[in-house]
Amino acid sequence: MPIQTPHPRLEEVFKLSGVPTYTFVPPEEYGRLIIALRTPGRGVVIEGPSGIGKTTAVTKALSEVPEGAAVLSLSARNRSDREIIAELPSMTASGVIIIDDFHRLDDGIRESIADYLKLLADTEDPTTKIVIIGINRAGESLVHFARDLSGRLDVIRFETNTTARVEQLVREGARALNIVLPVSEIAKAAAGSFHLAQLLSHNACVASEIYGYASEQRSLTKPFGVVIERVMDDLSMSFMESAIKFATGPRFSREGRAPYLHMLRWLSDSEAWTVSLDREIPKHSDLRGSVSQVVERGHLNEFLTKNPELGDIIHFDARTHVLGVEDPKFFFFIKNLSWPKFAERVGYLNTGYPSRYDFALSFAGSDRTYAEAIANELVDREFAVFYDKNEQARILATNVEEYLAPIYQSEASFVICVLGADYPNRIWTRFESQQFRSRFGAESVIPVWFKGEGPSAFDDTQKIGGFFLDRKGDIGVQVDYLGELLQKKLTDFRLLPKLESTEFMCRQCRLVLNTTQLQPGRVSLCITCAEKYQTPA
Repeated sequence: MPIQTPHPRLEEVFKLSGVPTYTFVPPEEYGRLIIALRTPGRGVVIEGPSGIGKTTAVTKALSEVPEGAAVLSLSARNRSDREIIAELPSMTASGVIIIDDFHRLDDGIRESIADYLKLLADTEDPTTKIVIIGINRAGESLVHFARDLSGRLDVIRFETNTTARVEQLVREGARALNIVLPVSEIAKAAAGSFHLAQLLSHNACVASEIYGYASEQRSLTKPFGVVIERVMDDLSMSFMESAIKFATGPRFSREGRAPYLHMLRWLSDSEAWTVSLDREIPKHSDLRGSVSQVVERGHLNEFLTKNPELGDIIHFDARTHVLGVEDPKFFFFIKNLSWPKFAERVGYLNTGYPSRYDFALSFAGSDRTYAEAIANELVDREFAVFYDKNEQARILATNVEEYLAPIYQSEASFVICVLGADYPNRIWTRFESQQFRSRFGAESVIPVWFKGEGPSAFDDTQKIGGFFLDRKGDIGVQVDYLGELLQKKLTDFRLLPKLESTEFMCRQCRLVLNTTQLQPGRVSLCITCAEKYQTPA
């Protein structure tokens, strides 16, 4: 252990890596850890987020265990160490073996270690002790490989540290350097992470040109906001690419509702590094459709499975729908992002939406196959889509007419009506069409006809640009092309300048008129190009 000198340097007090000396604060689990390390043969699993102080606590605790056994630290990040880890079950009298980043090992090696831990526990072997350090669920993954291992090892979970303990770390460092630090601000920004507290304190000192012990007590000369900016600049190199990758999702659509970006933002607003999507989604009516479909259809879980590099910083529990952060530095990064600038950098047109849905589908039951194909295509493009089958649970026990009417009247930017031969003859399609009939003059109804089945029974649709489907053709190819057209249509719609409530823009010549010049609630003509459109009532 390094000797503490009366005039320490900054890097010795607020350490960016390694085991701290001046600023070590025992976590709440420290007592359990010491007892577990003293128990012969019994395996110890330390799990919790990165940077929470697991490795530091184990190193410190081992120095207090009187037996003084030899300690060998191995990391699954190191190729040569992985080879040694694989050979551990064939070794004897190995002393204390620390396996860090256990979650990075191959399944075969983890299964072998699980069997070895069971043997050591059953024999109470005093010559070998295995200590496993991993992120969340490291103990659970071990038990998965050896069910009867449960009860034969100590699983100690390191949660976020209390504000009081983080403040203690900052105060002890400030005392060692004879300086004054904004203790509460640093502790709040660190959000329970000892490592972040070290990082923020270190950068606060550097920003104010404090590099070691001050013979006369000094205070910071730079505001804490400058420190945040410096740390964000450093963390951007590590996390910006990952944040953009997650926010983009599996199929980026700049016109879409950015469900992955919004889930990341909700996570940044949490206080406990986790967010329950089932609880959060109902709070955002304009995003409920797009985010819920990403979660419930398994797209989020599949995306993270296919991108394991994101697993070191973000975890999603497909059973509970809880999204969580694995690395406190990443949590700090997203919590301090400028979200409008970040959304623009990712490439989204905007992240504010004037309507609850982008598209609402109206169709007869006999054409459900086509309607569902269109709905799936639009959902894959990350649009908010009203498709009755996806909202059956919400419709239960409600007045269906009261539920559907506002959706077709105004809550969807566009209504797609699939006009098969049965459309005019069904009760619900007649009801739905009555709700959106007045929107034909506002360029917000998109007809979809079928080739060879004649014009729609609605005369209004013959005057509007729509799309023809061929029942004999490849439905996938046709729907994909329709999806592209609808995406471009939504792009034009989103790029229209935001007008005051008393203004109206002609979509043909882009002339902005005040609605007081027009006839409220009627189809009017643009004074420049004679384009027809519906003005607000």
